[in-house]
Amino acid sequence: MAAAAARSPQPCSCDRRYTTTSNRRARAEGIPSGGSLSRLRPPRSGVLRSQWCASKSFFLRSDGGSSGGWERNEGAWAGGRWDRAGRSGRVACSAERMEPLVGIAGYAVPERMKVASLVALVMCLCNADRVVMSVAVVPLAAHNGWSSSFVGIVQSSFMWGYLVSSVLGGALADRYGGKRVMAVGAALWSLATFLTPWAAARSTAALLIVRAIFGLAEGVAIPCMNVILSRWFPIHERATAVGLSMAGFHLGNVLSLLVSPVLISRTGIQGPFLLFSAVGFLWLSVWAVSMVDDPRDSSLLSTSELRLIRAGKDHTSDGGGGDLLPLRHLLSKMPSWAIIFANITNNWGYFVLLTWMPVYFKTVFGADLKEAAWFSAVPWGLMALSGYLAGFTSDFLIRSGHPVTFVRKLMQSLGFIGPGVSLLFLNLARTPAEAAVLLSVALGLSAFSQAGFLLNMQDIAPKQAGFLHGIANSIGTFAAIISTVGTGYFVQWLGSFQAFLTITSVLYFITAIFWNVFATAEQVFF
Repeated sequence: MAAAAARSPQPCSCDRRYTTTSNRRARAEGIPSGGSLSRLRPPRSGVLRSQWCASKSFFLRSDGGSSGGWERNEGAWAGGRWDRAGRSGRVACSAERMEPLVGIAGYAVPERMKVASLVALVMCLCNADRVVMSVAVVPLAAHNGWSSSFVGIVQSSFMWGYLVSSVLGGALADRYGGKRVMAVGAALWSLATFLTPWAAARSTAALLIVRAIFGLAEGVAIPCMNVILSRWFPIHERATAVGLSMAGFHLGNVLSLLVSPVLISRTGIQGPFLLFSAVGFLWLSVWAVSMVDDPRDSSLLSTSELRLIRAGKDHTSDGGGGDLLPLRHLLSKMPSWAIIFANITNNWGYFVLLTWMPVYFKTVFGADLKEAAWFSAVPWGLMALSGYLAGFTSDFLIRSGHPVTFVRKLMQSLGFIGPGVSLLFLNLARTPAEAAVLLSVALGLSAFSQAGFLLNMQDIAPKQAGFLHGIANSIGTFAAIISTVGTGYFVQWLGSFQAFLTITSVLYFITAIFWNVFATAEQVFF
């Protein structure tokens, strides 16, 4: 019994003990290689077992001999690789691999994953509520005799309020945390969604006002998401967490595009608005009782998970927000402008496709409302999947030792050059199926931006990320208003979408060059 106890590894300060079996080369070199995670068990004789402590920069290594001795081996820790005596091997770090999600087999789901799931749900509702109008505007325009240019104005009214609230919402989330700001925003946009059918029946002016209030509430969503996830996830898991949350955001498009036409045909225009507003208030009741801003305030969080989160974060990004930086100082650095221009281009292309895609399929290919919704939904579904894959790939590259700046530039380049090329080819599409494929490629690749500029705000300004995001998002929203209204005027003037798609492609290419010249993942604002 004493011998068995001696062979067991001693607990590390993480209170978690994961073991890895090294491969043949690692055993020959004495360097751990990072095999698969397994349940805790004493090392067997003659087999090298290694343990990485997520809180301390050292390995605990055992040769599996009868003495079972564990020794501390100091070395350099850089981006997921262990370097010692000129040799390198893959590190199996519990902080890298998210704690086991085996609820059925006896493991608990990590609290940070529950937080990410709640954020993904509210982001799904955020976009679903937004997209309902993109479907409902088709029968509304036919009923009221609106021109294409006026449809663009109605579609852009959401962004009038969105333009104002992004900066304020980001600053408030930095200062007071994302929980309360997100809750207020969700409550207000759910109420505005509920009132939209009433406003549309009353007057056009009432509809524009309610849509502006709706945008005012939704402007806080993405800045709050960024702040919440930065506090709950270590840096090497953050891209995956953002990918999961934004997958919910894009799936909201799919859900709304598929459900809304069915409900409108059966219950009238008010059907989808009432459904999504009710789900929003239901989500709010769960959020209010289960969410906290700071992991240290959670009564459900284990000590090991808290240490894992804190070990994977820079001290400058831990805890609450810092002092609000002067706007002039924030805009004096070129990395800030790289993020702003990236946000402008991303919003320009995103909102053109979001608001005009059903109209595009109906106008260009003569599809009815349900067919247009189906063709429009497929690209957004692919975007949800590719956004998560982009986050996973980004985290994998960082854990593999690639510089964070390189990873951010790579992801953003894919997110801009890919859609630019796809939209150029969209001008040549002759069938709705061809157009759906090209739009799927464009939106799928644009999702890589989530692992580019969207995460870069936390890199350069960890304590002011919400404020910086608000500024970039407000300027980007102004660009989205121009693109949304401009598309309507171009279509009415030229009778075609081709000119505006070409302009959007050129903008993607120019911004990709600017990003690669000026972007960095080094901290700029302290």
